[in-house]
Amino acid sequence: MRFYTGLILLVLLSGCSIQEPTNFVFILADDLGYMDVGAYNPNTFYETPNIDRLAAEGVRLTQGYAAAPVCSPTRASIMTGLYPARMATTDYFGAPQPDRVSGHWTRNKPLLPARYEPQLPHEKITLAEALSDSGYVTFWAGKWHLGHEGSYPEDHGFSVNKGGWERGGPYGRGKYFVPYDNPRLEDGPEGEHLPARLAAETAKFIAENRERPFLAFLSFYSVHTPLVARADLEAKYNAKPADSTIWGTEGQRQVRQTQNHAVYAAMVEAMDQAVGTVLAALDELDLARNTVVIFTSDNGGLSTSEGHPTSNLPLRAGKGWLYEGGIREPLLMRWPAFLAGGRVEDTPVTSPDFMPTLLQIARQPLPGTTDGVGLLPLLLERRAPERDLYWHYPHYGNQGGSPGSVIRRGDWKLIRFYEDGREELYNLADDVAEMHDLASTNEETVNELSGALDAWLAQVNARMPTPNTNATTE
Repeated sequence: MRFYTGLILLVLLSGCSIQEPTNFVFILADDLGYMDVGAYNPNTFYETPNIDRLAAEGVRLTQGYAAAPVCSPTRASIMTGLYPARMATTDYFGAPQPDRVSGHWTRNKPLLPARYEPQLPHEKITLAEALSDSGYVTFWAGKWHLGHEGSYPEDHGFSVNKGGWERGGPYGRGKYFVPYDNPRLEDGPEGEHLPARLAAETAKFIAENRERPFLAFLSFYSVHTPLVARADLEAKYNAKPADSTIWGTEGQRQVRQTQNHAVYAAMVEAMDQAVGTVLAALDELDLARNTVVIFTSDNGGLSTSEGHPTSNLPLRAGKGWLYEGGIREPLLMRWPAFLAGGRVEDTPVTSPDFMPTLLQIARQPLPGTTDGVGLLPLLLERRAPERDLYWHYPHYGNQGGSPGSVIRRGDWKLIRFYEDGREELYNLADDVAEMHDLASTNEETVNELSGALDAWLAQVNARMPTPNTNATTE
């Protein structure tokens, strides 16, 4: 069957009139929520015409997931096609290890977080390395956050690195403006804006390598904190009519329930304009038809902490949480040579799927085992993979989430919380907001999914949180 499927895909690919290898542009936003994009939320306060264009000209996946509710684990999964739990890269790099919580706000939590690996493992073959070995030229622009020097993009297969290092945000003197204080990105002229610069570098790379197959990876720092925006766009959104702010609660945290934050809106639009710069370059160079463009985010929108700048409603919670607001992402794929525009695909997919999919499109073998699956049968033949999806986040999120694991099977989603062993069950087809825990009335389903989750955790040798015997009551 696998040979037969591969043969079908090869025939389909061979039918294209373009004989050159397919190019790839991967655009990764940081902390952008599912409901922040017009293609997913026509009522959004933010304006995203260029991202929406990708939806109109490509496939809009309505159930695209990040592999984790925070950035580094998801980014590692995109690079390797593996679940973070398998690599033990389960928290953002820089989070406290279990023996370093004494000075951290989690010091009196019931559990110590699992120990995690603080860099992308060198022994894992990355997407960039696999494509480089196949003759692709590879480029990185923007946020990396997958290790310190010695584990930067150029150490994992990218031939060019513009701005990727260990920092998780633009924390230099100018923040999103010059001076960047970034050792992998020289300063531009006074007033230069980081998303525009990263897009310009990406467009320049594409132009210089238009005669070669390429992977251009544009990884925005936007819209991660600090919340800083262009003055003209901030003024635009301050003048735009908006609903009054409504607050709810999620655990011990406030959660924003309205989109009306002018600075955040300006950051979203500036990022969207930068996306437009890259799309325009592909058009001008006549490369759009045979270039796969992927747009997604690394975790859900920030709604319960650090300024609470956005709302993910109707999705519950946000970044740092295992509810849908923390892991469901905008996911758009455009490939005019093969994919009709305006298509909507409801099949659940996850970030480990990207590496096998791009290698499938490039007609290159996988370098080893992956947890993700190639999505060409879904994209070309609408044949959905039958599988469970998993998440493992054995940490306390800065945004209020607590250690837990998740299995999704069909429309069912089971969340296990490690503080008290509680398991919650939701049917996402009927309750995407996760307001109705069905565990007490569906014992058989809970047992089945809980057992499958146990088996998966054992299979990937997942590291677990442990009791915090030094916790004190303050």
